[in-house]
Amino acid sequence: MRRISKLTRVAVGVASLALAATACGGTSSDNGDSGGSKDDLGVAIAYDIGGKGDQSFNDAAFAGLAKAKDEFGFKTADVEPTEGETDADKEQRLASLARQGYNPVIGVGFAYGPAMEAVAAKYPDTTFGIVDSVVEGENVASLVFAEEQASYLAGVAAAKATKSNTVGFVGGVDIPLIHKFQAGYEQGVKDTDPKVKVISQYLTQTAEEGGFSSPDKGKAAAEGQIEKGADVIYQAAGLSGQGVIEAAAKAKVWAIGVDSDQYNQEALAGYKDYILTSALKDVGGAVYTLTKSVQDGKPLTGTQVFDLKVNGVGLSDSNPKMAEIPGLKEAVDEAKKGIIDGTIKVNTE
Repeated sequence: MRRISKLTRVAVGVASLALAATACGGTSSDNGDSGGSKDDLGVAIAYDIGGKGDQSFNDAAFAGLAKAKDEFGFKTADVEPTEGETDADKEQRLASLARQGYNPVIGVGFAYGPAMEAVAAKYPDTTFGIVDSVVEGENVASLVFAEEQASYLAGVAAAKATKSNTVGFVGGVDIPLIHKFQAGYEQGVKDTDPKVKVISQYLTQTAEEGGFSSPDKGKAAAEGQIEKGADVIYQAAGLSGQGVIEAAAKAKVWAIGVDSDQYNQEALAGYKDYILTSALKDVGGAVYTLTKSVQDGKPLTGTQVFDLKVNGVGLSDSNPKMAEIPGLKEAVDEAKKGIIDGTIKVNTE
């Protein structure tokens, strides 16, 4: 039977570290002195669609890698995806990192599932991690999150902040993972104020169509929702979400960020006054936690769940304007308490 555990409190604020270094994409490897041995190699991450510089999901993973590198002083690698790549390409990438001696090797995103299942069996001495998916394997840690819980809190905030009684949701790709974001958000809105209308839409049906990597698509979707009266828009769309935030700022309505605290990201500084909050997902903390377990000689395996109880998800409060909205903080705090103690059951679809 697979072990399913809820981790102890993960590193808080990891996702805010080192993001200034992520404005540009590209494959990178920190190899230090050329005389280093294979045993010196530490964590390696393989990015999801959108790559480094998305100011969201992938950048959060990079922040975890950066924290681990700073603390343990080992060599690291982070590798970009390629456009239109296949599962075979992903297998080759993961296998290459394992052969070089990186440990753990982490695939950032559910798309690495089939590739990791194949590669992990071939490298039993390497610990593998996958974010947002469950992969069976004696040497695999599946790092999954209660996205619906953070999204519920975002819905509470949106319901308190709206003046038009219409809010929006933009999902990158129409898949079960993003359905969790939508379901939690819509429930949070309705539980807070049933009179508020939620407009929800997805940018594409498949990731290959650019739903997570096309800011122009995000911008167009947000503009359409704003025309229909939405004055708060929550996006779960990776790199495409930057377009949502841009459109919201241009129209002077609220955007809600995702995964990282997007209010504090330098690349989005021009729009920060219109980023009400962000639904946080501590991908960086998960990357760091898995890496530390390997360093400690007790590598995590099985399904590791990051939820509100362990601060694996949450809602940012960086924007001081949140405090100016009557009842918002109190409503969010009450909702968080209810989710943690089980009196609020959050939908996942």
